[in-house]
Amino acid sequence: MKRDQSLDWAVVDQDLGPDLILFKARYDHCQHPESGRVLRRLVLESVDWVNLVALTADGRCVMVRQFRFGVGYSTLETPGGMVDPGEAPLAAAQRELREETGYTGGEWTYLGAVEPNPAFHDHLCHHFLATNVVPTHDQALSGGEAIRVDLMTSEQVRAAVQSGELRHALALSVLARVFDLWPRPFVHTAMPAPADAPRRLQS
Repeated sequence: MKRDQSLDWAVVDQDLGPDLILFKARYDHCQHPESGRVLRRLVLESVDWVNLVALTADGRCVMVRQFRFGVGYSTLETPGGMVDPGEAPLAAAQRELREETGYTGGEWTYLGAVEPNPAFHDHLCHHFLATNVVPTHDQALSGGEAIRVDLMTSEQVRAAVQSGELRHALALSVLARVFDLWPRPFVHTAMPAPADAPRRLQS
């Protein structure tokens, strides 16, 4: 893929920031491509991520629900997680499906990758489709996870997307590569109410 480099900011220096467990913070000192001014910009370093659409033999989609601390409530999502150091993305996707849901096997197809937030993330999220998966294991969750598995038809997934129940961006990205999720154009008349936003503690 040919990339236009005319707007690239040259990195002239770097500072290491704190280790944030899921990310490592880095500060790049970057030179504006036109003015030459040097500005300090935050980059969050991470291993790559994976998420996937897993379908049973009867076409049901293996979905998960878990509490997300950023938004402060439980969300409906596709299985996924982080690629361990030295692990291939496919192996990571298969491991995450087994650990989070107990489903394994099937036929696997790579669906490409997206940049979760290129404004300050440096990694990719790889998408996969797994068909004909079967339940073979108990969940193998870490002590920091509490996940419920839901089997949903494509119609139920589509309804969850269109109602706004499912709005995890990476889950929507991988699901859209498998299902026709929205009418075109899709007009959503209900904006999330302020009460839906997480409450921050007063400092």
